[in-house]
Amino acid sequence: MTIKPRHPEKVNKPVNPIKKKPEWIRSQIVDSQVFFQTKQVVNQNNLVTVCQEANCPNITECWSKKHATFMIMGDTCTRACAFCDVKTGKPTSLDIFEPTKISNAVKTLNLKHVVITSVDRDDLVDGGSDHFYKVVCATRKKNPNTSIEVLTPDFLRKGDSYKKVLKADLDVFNHNIETVPSLYTTVRPGARYFASLELLKNAKNFNKKVFTKSGIMVGLGEDKDEIIQVMDDLRSAEVDFITIGQYLQPSPKHHPLNRYYHPDEFKELKYIAKTKGFLLVASSPLTRSSYHADEDFRKLQVARNKQLECHPHQ
Repeated sequence: MTIKPRHPEKVNKPVNPIKKKPEWIRSQIVDSQVFFQTKQVVNQNNLVTVCQEANCPNITECWSKKHATFMIMGDTCTRACAFCDVKTGKPTSLDIFEPTKISNAVKTLNLKHVVITSVDRDDLVDGGSDHFYKVVCATRKKNPNTSIEVLTPDFLRKGDSYKKVLKADLDVFNHNIETVPSLYTTVRPGARYFASLELLKNAKNFNKKVFTKSGIMVGLGEDKDEIIQVMDDLRSAEVDFITIGQYLQPSPKHHPLNRYYHPDEFKELKYIAKTKGFLLVASSPLTRSSYHADEDFRKLQVARNKQLECHPHQ
């Protein structure tokens, strides 16, 4: 006797089917030897990049320009955010040679700007802030003319450990807010919206010379008013630079994509954000935290200088 499933329509059916991408979301295909040179440097130094681990759509374009975002403290995250493609589990111990490896890779690639991020390490007493400090210090020592940007976790329940990162000689402190408050319990359950805002605010207060930066994904189910509220909250925290990009669902197991935003909508969001007073706004379907980060850092410097000319006592 054959037993029929109670819900035959659900058998082998993905939880959240992935919507077909619109014609305006197309990654650039670049046939370049530089791409393979970048890949070789990453592999030879046994490094992890968020470009690979998070399945970034811009990897071909960025690596063809020697732009790789290094992910420190392993490839395994202690959290399971519903939007992220980085694997979750029990991380390995920290690599004490990683600061040297990162600094060597930056030197070999001759980077003018480098972005250093990490997985969440809730298992560590300080959330990994001391390791961030060591990586930045080693990178700065070997590459004195390279601007350094960090994209950190939220250091939730780790007290003032974030301050150790800001004591290093860095140029940009980035922490992504990711989404609107109403979606946190499903999209980013291990984090707290106001804790992330507080981190960004405290970072700016602790080191006024450092640019602060944050990013948000759209297409998860938020509405326009909620996005604008996030902009206002980030400006209240004195964030200098906001990135706005399209959420791309990594797999049927991840948070469902609500909809794709049209490029014109990204232009509108950019205009609104600029009126809020951000020094710089990057808003497009393929915008990511470290996409064009080197060019954007130069734009930030120009914007800051113009601001100081207009308001010399700031």
